Amino acid sequence: MTTHHLPATEATAVQVLSRDTPAVLRVEPGDRIVVGSLDAWGHLERQATPGAPTPYRFPDRRGHALTGPIDVTGTKPGDVLAVRFETLEPDAWGWTTSRRDDDVLRALGVDGLDPAWLLWDLDRTTGTGTNQFGHTVLLAPFLGVVGLPPAEAGEHSTTPPRAAGGGNIDCRELTAGSTLYLPVTVPGALLHLGDGHAAQGDGEVGGTAIECGMTTTVTVDVVQDAPLESIHAVTLTDRITFGFDADLNRATTQALGAMLTWMQQLYGLERRTALALASSVVDLRVTQIANRTWGVHAVLGIDAVGLS
Repeated sequence: MTTHHLPATEATAVQVLSRDTPAVLRVEPGDRIVVGSLDAWGHLERQATPGAPTPYRFPDRRGHALTGPIDVTGTKPGDVLAVRFETLEPDAWGWTTSRRDDDVLRALGVDGLDPAWLLWDLDRTTGTGTNQFGHTVLLAPFLGVVGLPPAEAGEHSTTPPRAAGGGNIDCRELTAGSTLYLPVTVPGALLHLGDGHAAQGDGEVGGTAIECGMTTTVTVDVVQDAPLESIHAVTLTDRITFGFDADLNRATTQALGAMLTWMQQLYGLERRTALALASSVVDLRVTQIANRTWGVHAVLGIDAVGLS
């Protein structure tokens, strides 16, 4: 195993997904990578006060400030890339804003008001974040964006998560010790990482989490016997499947359908029996409502079902 270091610099930063972006690093399957990333907006300096403008990596801010792409040698469409998160270390500060512009905002009665801002001091030693009001929360860092570019030519937005390639999944379960499995969309995979979240609730209801820069150590590998062809994950305690769609019902069906397929393999069940069992042991969670595309994930505890 070789360990590579990929800092967040102007030369390694992108804000769109494209199969034509030249790789900034090439690694072998099984290699470890220490990746630096700026926060989603690409702040180059800490905000002096909540919401204060600072210099950005990309002044036009078309998308998330990501690091990559990373070419994983020999990977091709049809393969499954395994991204294992070993450590995630947030920077010393982060921010949150209630910046939304949609029906949810109007229904909550805050449409037309200036967004609120929170500025956080992040303490990796204590694992806590404290904002300007003195509110303190526990940190559970993860990356909001882990993804591959679509197979189609051109530049693609980093905002919506995609069933092909992942991207802005925003799943708070993907903390250290978890592994995310992504079907490869383009030769070399061209992995992009970024959008560090020091903490987030399911849904990311205000449109942002505790957004921060992050230093992430990952191991990338190619899996030949993945249980699913769709995006899925394994954490220290759970198996997770995902659904992404502008319609919540369709996103839910995708996530649950993939989980039923996994349960059929695990327990040797026909599909309707898997559904009956899932009703007792599977949790459905709204991953995020912030990215124009609903995210839903289905969660099955690794020890939720015993066989006698």
